[in-house]
Amino acid sequence: MTMPKLDNDRFVPENGLRITVQVPVTHVQRIVDAVLVDDALKYGDYDSVTYRTAPGIQQFRSLGSGRNAATPKAVEVSCSELSFFLACDDGQAIQILRNIYSSHPYEEPVIFVEPCVRTLDTRGVDEDNPNRFWNNDAEDWVPVEHR
Repeated sequence: MTMPKLDNDRFVPENGLRITVQVPVTHVQRIVDAVLVDDALKYGDYDSVTYRTAPGIQQFRSLGSGRNAATPKAVEVSCSELSFFLACDDGQAIQILRNIYSSHPYEEPVIFVEPCVRTLDTRGVDEDNPNRFWNNDAEDWVPVEHR
């Protein structure tokens, strides 16, 4: 698949990888911490940028061909999806995926690696936009330092 160029003066497109990991809720931060060892997850003027979904239900049944014995029926686990962007070379991406594998509680973690294009703000453009949080009364989600 050919990635779009998206040349324009409002934002800067950047090619990279979108990593999505399904992980039990109690282990999400462990995965984030393992990734941050080798990548700051920088997104423009911010770092440690990740997204996690609200918990959902992951289902699986062991076939008995791996470390764990076969199970007669599927089990359900409360999981979140953690996703983030990597703007790095193949070697660094491999290291980050290895970090995920070593910190994930599963024998066979569900990890998706997709090529994608992210957009980065062209600093200084559109700062007077009435939709920007700094041009409005502070909402609860705005960090105290930004009010």
